[in-house]
Formats: sequence, structure tokens, C-alpha cells
Amino acid sequence: MINRLHSSCSQERPFAPAPQGGSHCLGCGGPSGWVLPLPHCMTLLGLFHVYPPYPAEGSTLPRVPSQESPATGWARSCPGDVTPSALPSSPLALPRGTPPCHAPGHLPGPSFGVTPGQARALHLPIGMSPRPGTLAHPPEREGGSESSRAQYPLPRGTPRRQHPRRGLGPPEAPMEKDIDGCQDVAKTVPSAMLGTEGTDSQLDDFVGANPDYNEEEEEQKYFRRKRLGVIKNVVAASLAGTLTYSVYLGLLQMQLILHYDETYREVKYSNIRLEDIDRKVLMGINVTPVAALLYTPILIRFFGTKWAMFLAVGIYALFVSSNYWERYYTLVPSAVAIGMVIVPLWASMGTYIMRMAQKYYEYINYKEEQERERQRAPRDACNTYIIIFQTIFYSCFHLSFVCAQMPMVFFLNNYLYQLNHTLFAVKHCGTLSHGTLPGFNKTVLQSLPRSVSLIIVESALMAAAFLAMLVVLVLCGAAYRPMEEIDMRSIGWGNIFQLPFKHMRDYRLRHLFPLFIYSGFEVLFVCTGFSLNYGVCALGLERLAYLLMAYGFSASVCSSLALCMLRLRRRIPLLAGAFIHAVLLVTLFCWAPEPRYLAQAPLLYSIAALWGTGSALNKTGISILLGMLYKKKERQDFIFTIYHWWQALAIFTVYLWSGLPMKAKLSIMLLTLVVAVGTYLWMEQKVAWNMEVRLPRIPRPRHKTRGYRYLEDNSDETGSDGDGDKEDDDRHPTEATRENELPKEDGEQLG
Repeated sequence: MINRLHSSCSQERPFAPAPQGGSHCLGCGGPSGWVLPLPHCMTLLGLFHVYPPYPAEGSTLPRVPSQESPATGWARSCPGDVTPSALPSSPLALPRGTPPCHAPGHLPGPSFGVTPGQARALHLPIGMSPRPGTLAHPPEREGGSESSRAQYPLPRGTPRRQHPRRGLGPPEAPMEKDIDGCQDVAKTVPSAMLGTEGTDSQLDDFVGANPDYNEEEEEQKYFRRKRLGVIKNVVAASLAGTLTYSVYLGLLQMQLILHYDETYREVKYSNIRLEDIDRKVLMGINVTPVAALLYTPILIRFFGTKWAMFLAVGIYALFVSSNYWERYYTLVPSAVAIGMVIVPLWASMGTYIMRMAQKYYEYINYKEEQERERQRAPRDACNTYIIIFQTIFYSCFHLSFVCAQMPMVFFLNNYLYQLNHTLFAVKHCGTLSHGTLPGFNKTVLQSLPRSVSLIIVESALMAAAFLAMLVVLVLCGAAYRPMEEIDMRSIGWGNIFQLPFKHMRDYRLRHLFPLFIYSGFEVLFVCTGFSLNYGVCALGLERLAYLLMAYGFSASVCSSLALCMLRLRRRIPLLAGAFIHAVLLVTLFCWAPEPRYLAQAPLLYSIAALWGTGSALNKTGISILLGMLYKKKERQDFIFTIYHWWQALAIFTVYLWSGLPMKAKLSIMLLTLVVAVGTYLWMEQKVAWNMEVRLPRIPRPRHKTRGYRYLEDNSDETGSDGDGDKEDDDRHPTEATRENELPKEDGEQLG
């Protein structure tokens, strides 16, 4: 190390020898009594910048003549001889307490631009000055001047060891580092401050604000990413719902057709009563949702909106997997599980889309939110996004009726008999029929599909169901922040159980019950009554898939008609859909198509497409209407639970009336539609009159903080009417709360 430093530094200008009798000063090591000044060595190693002391303006530093060693040309920086063996092996590894020193005539100053604290941490002597001969001591000032000597006097007996803070001279200036590692020339800045103020300024430059940082632009980028995330969540939830129901409806339809064939049952399952199993499967799917009102809000609050969706989609995938081994103990339990999660799935889907609309409104109007400082938002502020997002969801979902026909189109139609065989004994169709297509042939398969082919189809459906689970898990973000989820659960499980029933006291919901029931009637009627008693009876079983595809395409496209709510009154789409269905119900009531008559196909496809238009306006309009009426996030899961529970009751009723004549079914549906339209218009009239709304209080969440846990207090308290927080922000300000009556909300009039 010493030799390398000697060879690299000896090429410089020779140093003056230090006088005898002094103490050793920090150096790199050399021959006895000769040391290389440490600042020069450190710059060779590239470890430090050298900051020599800089004299004041118009003054020079005093300097004594230096001596050179004739042998080496090294400068003695301190009196006293020290052999190389006595020097430390590393220039930084000096023992603690090594006294700093100064060459004669040199002014004490900070150690090479290193603060005293840094010097002590590195065991460097404090106060050493750089070697003479650099631009810190310019050649023209070597002799010094009288003014400089007067300004920096060195009285006799001045000790050469001085505290760095008491050293004379102005602060040091930074010095540029040479490319080769040696700093022979230092560029000084007169105004540089390298003491405490200099360190603070350097720290401010390092951690201070970037001058190119634009806060407003970064804020816009942040909320733009947030809005794109919301759109991604809506599309992902819509795609997951489409995949889930595509798999469910397609598999159920294929399963019922295969099990209906006598040859298939006898050859493959001779000792199993598949017809009885199918009846139990349909019973489990249609009857179990009747009890969903008791547990759906608890399930959503316990798991959260996103995880309730994920659980429901996973159970639909379980139903698909049970078809690999068709037995009573696999099909029936999975069908019961499907029935249990139908209402939670739809309630969580509706709540999720509503929350995304509200979030998007918050992100698009973030400046208004900041300026408003938690003041009341303008009425109907986020209705635009509710309309748009519900339209996107139902436009995607109705495509599930199209995708569900893929197993029929690409697989099962290759094994079906033509209509002359399957409809040979059918005498009456349409309004003249009784039950579910009487006289239909018990044999519909002209050849049995191979088991391997069935496994391939079921595996493709299973892959789609698994993809739906991944979409919900990975692409769907949380509907609420974690603490909001905790607050929504912390009102108590008893209150959560009671609130769906208490919400039914709201006159707006009571007036919408017939509309909810009709919504359940019409979707199941088009899949069973119309498809079988009209479509299959006239066109054959091989045309069933195309009939339902016409319905699905029309419903998907016409869901976009709900966007007219952005310009028109909100009642117009609902009334338009109801009018279309009323005309079609009267037509179907009066028309009985001829069996096995293909010339009626255009009329049947037109009816299916028009029915899809009415369904799209009906379902999209109801969801938008509920979103407009109930914007409080604490109520949305209860409201959508009630809506889909009434739909489930209607589907159960359709399951029970399957044996009735077609005219009776059509009459019940037409009567329900008329009552639904009348009660809806009466509800809108009451809302226009600002009639008092009766809604239950939602108790204030009460928590205890114990350690890092966020615990709830009085979680099983059930007095939701007495103690709780104030009612919704959109409550009418002039309303009074009567005795034994709950707070009231004003109806938000858009129409």
C-alpha cells in the first residue's frame, strides 16, 4: 500500500520536509520521518473530496518555507520521525486519540471538508490542512501580505492543536474531483458554506422537492388510474357473471336433455333413477332460495361483497365438477348449494356495481370533494354513472344466454333426432298446450355420445367456471375499504338479520314488490314455457339453441336502451319494457303455432327478440331505479337482497305451476304485469309529492381498540330503532320523527 501510494504521489511536485521535533501527522506512510499528506492520498483512492481552507477576499494565508527530503521528495507534514512500521496499515485505521497537527504556518481548519462528527466516526484527525503548493495557497500569495498577516495573526505560543470550530479562517469551499482521482487544482466558491448550514443545504437539495414535480398533474394521473381501476372492476364483474351463468345454464340444459332420453338412462345408468334425480336437482335449485332472506345479508357482511361473489362463483364451479360423477349424492347436494347462493350472488353483484358507480363519481369529482370538505353532495350526483355501469353489466350478462348454447350447437345437436321423430305425437302447441310439451317423444338421441366426449365438454365448462373464479379473485378490486367493511359488520349480527325485514316498511319497496315478482316470472318463462311450448313444439328440439340465442343477443343489445335515462325520465324504460311484454303476452295468449311447421320460424324468432328487449329494459331499469333510490352504502346489500329474494320467490312459483295450462300461466303473468305497472306509477307519484319515507336506523358502529385489534362493542345489540347514528344524508330536512316511527328519507325525484 505504501509503495503504491509513494509511486503514484511521488510524481507530483516535491513536498517540503517537515521540521524536526514535532509530532507525527496523519499520512499514508513512507520512509522514516516522511509522510504523504492524507488529503492527497485520499483523493488518489477516490474516497473523499478535498476541501482546502479558503482565505478571505483580499488576504493570503501565512506560510513558512518548506523543506524537502533529498531522498524522496516527500514533505514532512509534522515534526518527528515515524518509521513506516509504526504507521497503521490503512490510512483510515489510526488509533483513537491520535493528536491532530498542522504543518508550521498552516492555518487550522476543518478536515478536508469532512465535518468533525464524520472525522471522529472515521478516526480522522480534526483540523489538518491540505498540503502547501495547491491553489488553496496560490503561488502569487505564497509570501503572504501584511493585510493577511494582520487579519490572521499567529501569536507566539499558539498551540498547533486547535478545536475545528475555533479554527481561524472562513468556511471551506467545495472542490471538484479530477477524473484521474488526484485533485491538483481546486475550484473554490467564495460563498460556499460547509459547516452545519452547508450540510443542511446539501440535505435539502437531496431530499427536497423536485423542481420538475407538478402536484396537480400527478394528482390527475393518480385519479385517472383510480378511474381506470373502477372500469376494470365493472368489466371484470360483468365478465365473471357472464361466464358463471353461461356454464351453469349450458350444463343444466345439456344434462336435462341427456337424462330425458330413455336409451341414455338405460344404457349408461340402468340401476339409477335419473329422472328422480333430475326432479330433486330442480327442486334444490328452485326451493332453497326461499330461505335466502334469512342469511344473505349476514353472508355478505361476514365475507364482504367481493368475497361473497367469489364464494358464490366457486359453488357454481362445484356444481359443474359434480357432473363428472352423476350420482344422487353428488348432483343433489351441489344443486342445493346452488340454490343457497343464487340470491347472495345477485345481491353482491348488484351492490358491487353500485359501489363502483359511486367510487367513479368520487374519483371524477375529487376536486369538488376537496373543496366541499365533506359537505352534502348534490342530489342525484352519481346517477349518471349508476345508469352507465348497470347498462354495461346487463349488456354483458345477457350474453350468457348466447354462450350457454355452445354445448348444444357444437356438441349435442349432432346426436339429436329431427323434429319429425321427436314431435311425432305432439298435437297441440302454444296456448292450447297443457303442462310441459305433452306428447314429446321419450327418445331424442339417435346415437349416444361417448363418455370421453362428455368429459371433454364438461372439462371445457369447468375451465370456464374456474376462469370466472380467477376473474373475481384477481381482477375485481374491493368494493369497500377494510375499515368500512369492519364498520358495516360492527352494527351487530342481530341488527343485520333484522334490517332486511325492517326495510320492507319503506313504501317505495312495497310498491315495487309486484315488479320484482314479474321480473322473476318473465325470465323463467322464456327459458321454459315459451321455448318448449312454442319454439320446440313448432321447430323441433334442434332449434332450441338458436331461439334462446336470439333472445340473448336482443337482450344484450337492447340493454343499452337504458341509457335513455340520461336524458329522459326514469320511468320511460320500465314502462316501455312492460308495454312490449304486455303486447307479447296478449299475442301468445291468442296464438297456437302448428306443430312441425318451420314456416313459423321468423315469427317465433321475432317474438324471442322482442321478449329480450322487454327483459333488458325491465332488469336494467329496476337495478338503476334501486340505485337511484338507495345510495347509502349501508343499505345497498339489504335492498338488493330483497329484490332478488322476491325474484327467487317468483321462480319458485313458476316451478310449482309447471303443470298448469298455458293460458293460466299467461293470465297470471299478464295480471302481475298490470299490477306491477300500477304500483310503480303510484310509487313515483308519492315520490313526486315528497311523501315521508320510513326506513330503519342503522346503529353507529362501536369499537374498542385493544392492542392492534379493532374490536366491536355490543355487537349483538338489537335495538336498531332506538340508538344509532343520524339517518341518511339525503333525509328530508323538515321531517319530524314521530313516536314509534323511524326516520324518513325524501324520495329523489328524477321523473
